[in-house]
Amino acid sequence: MNALLAQMDIVWEDPSANLAKLDRMLAEASPGPDTLVVIPEMATTGFTMNLEPCRRGFEQTVTGLKELAARYRSGILAGVARVDEAGQGRNQAWLVRPDGMIGPIYNKLHPFSLGGEPGPYPAGDQLVGFEWGGFKVSPFICYDLRFPEIFRAAALGLGSELLVVIASWPIKRAQHWVTLLQARAIENQAYVIGVNRCGTDPNFTYPGRSMVVDPHGVILVDASDVEGTVSARLDRARVASWREQFPALRDARPTSSIQIAR
Repeated sequence: MNALLAQMDIVWEDPSANLAKLDRMLAEASPGPDTLVVIPEMATTGFTMNLEPCRRGFEQTVTGLKELAARYRSGILAGVARVDEAGQGRNQAWLVRPDGMIGPIYNKLHPFSLGGEPGPYPAGDQLVGFEWGGFKVSPFICYDLRFPEIFRAAALGLGSELLVVIASWPIKRAQHWVTLLQARAIENQAYVIGVNRCGTDPNFTYPGRSMVVDPHGVILVDASDVEGTVSARLDRARVASWREQFPALRDARPTSSIQIAR
């Protein structure tokens, strides 16, 4: 399976500018059919707690992502901030398909409390998975990366072989980003894709470091700190072979079966 990671310097609260930027990046990269294109968390607005640009730019975001997926005959795994029918914000990851269908949609399980996210964007409550290029794929968003139990649940419960994290992860904790992506790959004997934004917004500076990590924790590609795209070809047989050779997932015990001495 071919994956294309689009590391964006997101324009603050400007869906039109960000869709135009993504259009230019994909035109330059020319992803082949059936590529999985991955873009960062809240890719059309930036990590804003202001719901108005999310509301204002929603229809344009839907139309723009659908057009790009159809043009390149690829799937786009996109970070989108939207406002639901009840007026509540949602920090989501969408799979936008070449035929115009959107789904599954993942709601971020762990809003970033330090950044005030739980107020405008309450937590989701469900893992999701989908198939792409022969892989079983599960998406996650930013702060989710610090909670290994949900990645293990995806690997064991959904059979996920590719774990994708989209993020607005600040430079202050850049080493955590790299180390945790590698850890999630090693723990779950899976490929991990992490796509982070670069540049700055009114609140943070971002290091980029979008990357693909193989099931042994080896970094295959790293986008460094500049805006642009990187790509990688993923081999599902490597996941299956390693899981068969080294049965750590089969040996895993449910936490409910383990007593805690007090």
